Amino acid sequence: MRGALPELPSRHPLGTMLPAMYTADDFALRFTWGLDAVLSALLSTMDNLPAYLDPALAPADFLDWLSSWVAAELDPALPLPLRRAVVRRAVAAHRRRGTADGLVERLALSQGVRAEVRDGPGAAWSATPGTDVPAADEVVVRVHGPVDRARVEAVVASVCPVHVTCVVEVVDP
Repeated sequence: MRGALPELPSRHPLGTMLPAMYTADDFALRFTWGLDAVLSALLSTMDNLPAYLDPALAPADFLDWLSSWVAAELDPALPLPLRRAVVRRAVAAHRRRGTADGLVERLALSQGVRAEVRDGPGAAWSATPGTDVPAADEVVVRVHGPVDRARVEAVVASVCPVHVTCVVEVVDP
């Protein structure tokens, strides 16, 4: 949370902008100095707004808020560089959400693991109304290396469509 930073000097002190008749008034100068202490954090933030909107440069607490703008789900347990990468690539990841490539990328970003997805046949069509729905096949997600299986299964479950059965296989090297 951004707040007043008394040690942060104002780059635009209000006392210097007063009309000449107030520059000799001690009360007016002290009053504007108090406002400078409150406004310095705001002015500093506004001067650096492009850096706040860049996931690579944004402060860690602002990164969490920035992630909500792009609908990126951040795990607070992830290291800061990985959280920055998730926010930076969130929009591109939304385009591939629900695809095998999207799931592989999501696992790589959120868990730092290499994965393969073996997708079933998945789609069929018919020109005849009332045709039976084809039997659903399962999607197998093969993850390589030592991983936290519960966390991987949670990520897979969060992106796997409800009508598809997703199975996680962990392959140790």
